[in-house]
Amino acid sequence: MARQVLSGATLACPTLPAPVRDGAVAVEGDRIRWAGPAAEMPQDLADWPRRDLGGRLVTPAPIDCHTHIVHAGSRAREFEMRLQGASYAEIARAGGGILSTVTATRGASEAALLAEALPRVDALIAEGVCTLEVKSGYGLDRETELRMLRVARAIGAARPVRVRTSYLGAHAVPPGADADAYIDDICIPTLRAAHAEGLVDAVDGFCEGIAFDTSQIARVFEAAGALGLPVKLHAEQLSQMGGTALAARHGALSADHVEYATEDDARALAAAGTVAVLLPGAFYTLRETQAPPVAAFRAHGVAMALSTDCNPGSSPMTSILLAMNMGCTLFGLTPAEALAGVTVHAARALGLEDCGRIAPGLRADLAVWDVGDPAELAWRIGFNPLHMRLFGGMAC
Repeated sequence: MARQVLSGATLACPTLPAPVRDGAVAVEGDRIRWAGPAAEMPQDLADWPRRDLGGRLVTPAPIDCHTHIVHAGSRAREFEMRLQGASYAEIARAGGGILSTVTATRGASEAALLAEALPRVDALIAEGVCTLEVKSGYGLDRETELRMLRVARAIGAARPVRVRTSYLGAHAVPPGADADAYIDDICIPTLRAAHAEGLVDAVDGFCEGIAFDTSQIARVFEAAGALGLPVKLHAEQLSQMGGTALAARHGALSADHVEYATEDDARALAAAGTVAVLLPGAFYTLRETQAPPVAAFRAHGVAMALSTDCNPGSSPMTSILLAMNMGCTLFGLTPAEALAGVTVHAARALGLEDCGRIAPGLRADLAVWDVGDPAELAWRIGFNPLHMRLFGGMAC
């Protein structure tokens, strides 16, 4: 089993009270054996091979906990429409938005979808990402939803990255379909088929006026619960629909977007232990004006994660570092909260307990940065200071 000590490092982890200068991390196989001040390293690690990092910063590897990275087609024309004043809902009602991507994705093979997704994944890996969530939701039929989930699994085989899948059959109502009939006759049966094939880690939905109401999402969540699957939800992005409260009642891993969440929603999320996933890329692209209630989340102790929301329409972003910067500049997070948002809280949003922190026994998923202060990760724009990424202890 390979062993090494990363020495001469500054360790920054959201669960540490302050950065550890002149720190070290001992890695054995794919796990962290020990981490802390080099002067306190146990004697039995003293003869392990060492790699001197020259004072560089070491953090848990970033986690992108909300993406729609598997899809086909381009929606660049919608960008122009938004610049001309069209709203997200207006574009959707005109046949654009999610349904435009559905048409393109239904016509793409598994090989084509994988080929389109990998460059996006590579961009995230280049910024240190070791764990990635991938949603379905651009099929809205059994065949394409299953195809998307198979491609998501294939990403983890094609690249050194861990993939968690979310079934998002309740993403939009197919053209000409009745929403209730779609949920009962297509969405839920497809969920059961995907689960039987081992393709699903969690179940998601879009609770919004242009998608599904709380009663419809509740039926999907009940089906997920019967299969023993955790749930998460796109909630309160464009309006107050009661989705955040629904997510909390079902003990969801996360409620995502949450721009229109209320103080009562914050209390409910805190009581349920549900993570609020903030998605500044969509807020920026859609030129929204109502930001998530960060002060209420802080006041009630709601964990706040950050993610790219990488998708072809409302957030065509493949930079976790930019998501950190936007979380600070647009939503008022501190740099420390932004780092926690893409590490320890992002892990919680995926139901993962073995990553997102620098601690003995956890996966050695680490990022080494050419910076001295963790605030620099959220400060710069369009600059990638990654020096090295360790995925399960392996530099890659």
